Amino acid sequence: MSHPIRATGVTKKMAALPSAAPADPSVPQWPSYQGTSQLVGTSPSGNCTVYVDPTLGNPALQNAQDLVNDADRVIAANDAIFGTPGGAVDVIIFALNGATDGTGGADHATCDYVNGGAIEVCASFGNSARVSALFEAELSECSMGGNLCGVSTGEALSRWCSAQIGNNALSDFASAPTWYADGMPNFVDQTDPTDQNYDSIGCGMAFISWLMSQGSSLSQIAQGLVALTSNGTFAQLYANLTGNDAGTAWANFQTAVQNLPNGVTSDDPFGGSVAQQQVA
Repeated sequence: MSHPIRATGVTKKMAALPSAAPADPSVPQWPSYQGTSQLVGTSPSGNCTVYVDPTLGNPALQNAQDLVNDADRVIAANDAIFGTPGGAVDVIIFALNGATDGTGGADHATCDYVNGGAIEVCASFGNSARVSALFEAELSECSMGGNLCGVSTGEALSRWCSAQIGNNALSDFASAPTWYADGMPNFVDQTDPTDQNYDSIGCGMAFISWLMSQGSSLSQIAQGLVALTSNGTFAQLYANLTGNDAGTAWANFQTAVQNLPNGVTSDDPFGGSVAQQQVA
C-alpha cells in the first residue's frame, strides 16, 4: 500500500511505460517509478541518497542536487519533532503524476524505515524548496512507525511537519479552507480511516494550528499522536496535552473557529507557527 501526499483534485495516474531493461539490483525498488534511476549523490551524513529521472534534464538535476545538500537539515529537524532517530532513505525525483512543479506530490510504500525508505518526490523546476517539503512529508510518515498510516490524523500531522520544516512551500496543498467551506464536519471526535479526504485532513490541520496557538509544540503533538496510534482521536490528544476533558475538545475548537475574524483561509488559521516561533 502506498501513502501519497497530493494536492486536492490531483488524481494519481501512471503513464504507460516502455518495456524496462533488467532491474539493477543496486537501485532501490520504487513504489511506482520504473524509468532509469540516475544516482546524483548522498547527503554528508549518509542518510539520504538521491536519484533523478535523467530524461528531465538540468532542472530536475538541480532539484536533486539541492536535496542532497538540504536533506540532512530536513532529517535532523524531523528527528527532533518525533524524538527518535530515523533511518537511511533513498529518494527519486521525477515527474510524478506528470507534473514538474511539485503538484504531483510524493509517495512511499509503508510508514517505516524498513520497507518505506524508498521515497518518490515530484520534481519542482526552479523551486527546490517544494522538493524538500515533499520529502519531509514522506519522511515524517516513516517516523510514525506504521502507527498512523492511512488515517486522517497521520496525514494532517505529516502535512504540518512538511509545512514547518519546508517553510510552507506547499501552501497550495492547503486543506483546512476546504473543510471550512464544507461546513466543518467533526473529525476531532472521530478519525477518518483514509488519508485522502480533504475534509478530514483539513479539520486536522486547523485543529493542530489551534493546539499550537495554545502552547502545545509540534513535537508534543507528533509524539502524542504516534502514541495514540491510528485508533486515537484529536479529542484524546487534546485531553492528554491539556488535562481537559476530551468531550470538550470539539466545542472549544468550534468556538475558536467561529471567533476567527476572517474564517479559515489557510492550514494555519490560528497562527500556530508564529506562536511557536515566539516561544522559541
